[in-house]
Amino acid sequence: MHELIPEMGARHVQIFLLFAAGFIGYGMRASMSVGIVAMISEKPPDESIPTYPELKDDKDTILSSFFWGYVVFQIGAGQIAEKYGPKYFLMASLAIASCFSALIPYMVAQYGSTGLMVNRVIQGLCQGFLFPSTHCVLSKWTPLAERSRIAGFVYTAGPLGTSVSMIVTGFISDTSFGWPYVFYLYGCCGLLWVLIYTYCGCNKPSEHKTISIEERNYIEENTMAVTDEKVRLKTPWTSILSSLPFWAILVSHVGNNWGFWTLLTEIPSFMSSVLKYDIKSNSELSALPYLGYCILGLVLSPASDLVIGKKILSLGGSRKLFNCVGLILPAISLIALGYLPTGHETIAVILLVLAVSTNAGVLVGFNVNHIDISPNFAGTLMGLTNCAANFGSFIGPLLVKYIVTDPEDEFLWRIVFMISAGLYIASAIFFVIFGSGERQDWNEPKNEVGAANNGIELIKPKLGA
Repeated sequence: MHELIPEMGARHVQIFLLFAAGFIGYGMRASMSVGIVAMISEKPPDESIPTYPELKDDKDTILSSFFWGYVVFQIGAGQIAEKYGPKYFLMASLAIASCFSALIPYMVAQYGSTGLMVNRVIQGLCQGFLFPSTHCVLSKWTPLAERSRIAGFVYTAGPLGTSVSMIVTGFISDTSFGWPYVFYLYGCCGLLWVLIYTYCGCNKPSEHKTISIEERNYIEENTMAVTDEKVRLKTPWTSILSSLPFWAILVSHVGNNWGFWTLLTEIPSFMSSVLKYDIKSNSELSALPYLGYCILGLVLSPASDLVIGKKILSLGGSRKLFNCVGLILPAISLIALGYLPTGHETIAVILLVLAVSTNAGVLVGFNVNHIDISPNFAGTLMGLTNCAANFGSFIGPLLVKYIVTDPEDEFLWRIVFMISAGLYIASAIFFVIFGSGERQDWNEPKNEVGAANNGIELIKPKLGA
């Protein structure tokens, strides 16, 4: 039957829309990493551009404030996306985040660092719905044979959005328009996406009005997720929290996010303070590692499907292999960077590129493993692990503030890189030992007898309906 399935179908439209959401969402959050360098500059490219050098002491706190809000709704977002469908939560969250992006210049002018932090916290609260909702959509739209490359493609949107954001932010900040127009631009892009998704987005194949019956059957037969709307799944919290494969994902997610977001927020500062690049060169070079991440992610994703499809490795074995690629290689690069002698700026940039780009292996490692072990609760699992992981996302950059007391001291940066490398290695080892590619027993719906004790609730039709 598979030869009847179109190469481009309804599922691919949904995938492209999710990619666009991730691209814009990551662009919004990453734009501050370079934008704040221009915001606190004492020498703007045009005298009409407002700058706020007094924010310099609060820079690391401002960069971490996004994640204060980001962790709050993670678990709840996954739950309500599974119960009510993720479409309208994706739309509302990105719409509000887009409006607050456009309000950044006003809020920093009126309320200083406090206003900017409040703005970023609200954006974080909204974007807390992004990953759990995206995972929820993917669990309904991605057949197993295509899971690695589809999930890999969708989640490369983040690094690509990051790299483009850094380049665009640096370019606009260096013109007569100045840094405020970066945030106006992302606000407009986000609202445009919301408008398109209103008409084109869909929670699952059974709700899609124009999908072919062949494609719908192909997807529903190969996602391993419950599609019967008479079955309402209850979240098996005890089973999830006592599951070692779940903890393997969570530990890897925490270790990965600590390193990823420490580098994302601090690479521009490292480039400026240690390597002495100006803001335009800084933004372009800061973006280069994430462009490499995107390219490598698009290579590794189909490679993972090939390894699984050819039965070279089991599903779990493939996830562990690529997860190690995504965590061990960045750790080696960071260790080398930490001990690199002064005066080797080009080698330092190469090592930074390797540290970030090879991290793409996690896209087909732990990052998609939620769907492998429990397609029915993938949104909730992503909410749980992403919530825990993003404590590392804001603690890591905050720790830099206390470690790097002198931004030009390379020894202090070495400490930052060693901490991230250690967490990468430890989390990779934990995933190898306890990770799994098998669907867990607690994912499966049971028959009606004993349903209340086995995680499901059957919705019975009313008499006379």
